[in-house]
Amino acid sequence: MGGHPHNSSEFPPFTLTGLPGLETSQHWMFLLLGTLYIVSIVGNALILFIIKEKQSLHQPMYYFLSLLSVNDLGVSFSTLPTVLATFCFHLRKISFDSCMAQMFFIHFFSFAESGILLVMSFDRYVAICNPLRYATVLTDARVACMGMSVIIRSFCMVFPLPFLLKRLRFCKANVLSHAYCLHPDLIRLPCGDITINNIFGLFIVISTFGLDSALILISYVLILRSVLAIASWEERLKTLNTCVSHMCAVLIFYVPMVGVSMAARYGRHAPQYVHTLMSLIYLFVPPMLNPVIYSIKTKEIRQRLFKILLGTKF
Repeated sequence: MGGHPHNSSEFPPFTLTGLPGLETSQHWMFLLLGTLYIVSIVGNALILFIIKEKQSLHQPMYYFLSLLSVNDLGVSFSTLPTVLATFCFHLRKISFDSCMAQMFFIHFFSFAESGILLVMSFDRYVAICNPLRYATVLTDARVACMGMSVIIRSFCMVFPLPFLLKRLRFCKANVLSHAYCLHPDLIRLPCGDITINNIFGLFIVISTFGLDSALILISYVLILRSVLAIASWEERLKTLNTCVSHMCAVLIFYVPMVGVSMAARYGRHAPQYVHTLMSLIYLFVPPMLNPVIYSIKTKEIRQRLFKILLGTKF
């Protein structure tokens, strides 16, 4: 029965979950998440505005940063409707089609962020290991092609997921573990055979997160080898300093993701709110911290930001 397709009207709605066991603290949680949303949306919007307005930032590195900011805005807006409904208005029902759409966009932007961090690592590799060829390697056309490749790959990876879920029969209590729809959460609910779903899910994780993280690691090994060849210790630090923002972005994206995976596999006896909080960290912290990190570490962005916020002349 699990292999037969169904109309979306045949599926009952899903029930979203806030923080199990902490129902009395839901309004405080909304205040916290609301603050994270504001910082993320305003911060990434300012990054985009500054890069657009400042001609000296029209370079490959900042084009990739713009793409990262757009992606982080996408992550925030993908989760905002149901988080707002769950924590503020206590509306916990979501239709099947709406849940599938939200799942698609959350995972699309998640896979895209991994790809963006990969092309940013390539940018740092070329800038440090082949600085004389930087302008010829990372032309505007090539940067655009790399950005489009990331988007197309993410779309192709995520597009089959709703259809693979829609072919299954949902006969359990459709209660989700979070205030938004995620594929690992949804895959627990059908009654039919989910072997194909599990195999495809494993494939896309390995071919995106696994491959991207390995290539990022290789790029930094090559960067480190190039840096160690520099005689001056001061020049080594100066060169590595150009990678600090990107390294922080990589860590704040991959470390929570690994933590969520480890908790799902080995922390099954932990309270449910632990898993929920970890998934919140994974989805909320990177979009909030990325603009903060790049604003602090990038002189041009920092100066322009001070000028906007404080009216300071530079």
